[in-house]
Amino acid sequence: MRKQLLTMTLLVTIGLVAQNATAASIPDWIRNNAMWWADGSISETEFVAGLQYLITKDILKVPSTQESAEKSNNVPDWIKSNSKWWAEGTVSDTEFLNSVQYLMKTGVISVTSKSIPEETPLKEPPQEGTLAAELQACQEIVKAYDRLKCEDSVELKILVKEYKENATPYVVGPITFYFPGIDNLEEKDSGKANLYIRVLAENSDSTDNITLTCSGPSVCNYDVWDGNKAFKYSSTDFTSGSITLKPGDVREINLFFGPNIGYGGTEFIYDPAKEYTLRISEPWGSGSIPLGI
Repeated sequence: MRKQLLTMTLLVTIGLVAQNATAASIPDWIRNNAMWWADGSISETEFVAGLQYLITKDILKVPSTQESAEKSNNVPDWIKSNSKWWAEGTVSDTEFLNSVQYLMKTGVISVTSKSIPEETPLKEPPQEGTLAAELQACQEIVKAYDRLKCEDSVELKILVKEYKENATPYVVGPITFYFPGIDNLEEKDSGKANLYIRVLAENSDSTDNITLTCSGPSVCNYDVWDGNKAFKYSSTDFTSGSITLKPGDVREINLFFGPNIGYGGTEFIYDPAKEYTLRISEPWGSGSIPLGI
């Protein structure tokens, strides 16, 4: 009954603004962050800052939301409860996204690029032959499945273009990793920190499928190295522990290093005097990517 009352309160407060959000909008590894906040492993401020970062980078996709005149500096208790239930699987993705939109609407999460009303027109139509024009053409498709399939294809092209224009390529065997630099390093007390890493992996091999493997903190071919110690991930978006890339395929990979989640994991410790690298140790090749933190 308590959970039902909280859900009704949420819907009355912000309306049905997230009806178009789909389960595919939320990477599974974000559930870890919600659970850490619920059990006290990370603070409310860290959780909110993490959500804001994920939204800004389009890792967590939330429909456009305009801030209301009524602002708040606090996260209501029911948001924390809903996040915990969502992490446990008893609350739907849509209800969790509703919670996030409430925080955006009340100004607790401030993401300028996401605060533009959906009906705001483009100042100029996109030029013919550009990816923006392709995306606009997709949005004119009537059938929802065909429209989403078209949009996903064009958005992937846009993502790849952004990486290749702004990131540094590192070739490891048949895979080229495009690293744009560290967007976010949240320093905490006593050297503890939360480190977010994203890279684009492209299979440049012309004949073979290549599998990237990371099935758990203790069995993962990717870690962070400080010259003396290896740090194991806290969460990743490796599905079922592996990612298989066909020739020419690309995939964005997100890794988070922070609290020790067990299973052979470690807590990430940051020392500005050290040089950190993302180490890759796959059967098909090994290499390191300087993180520059």
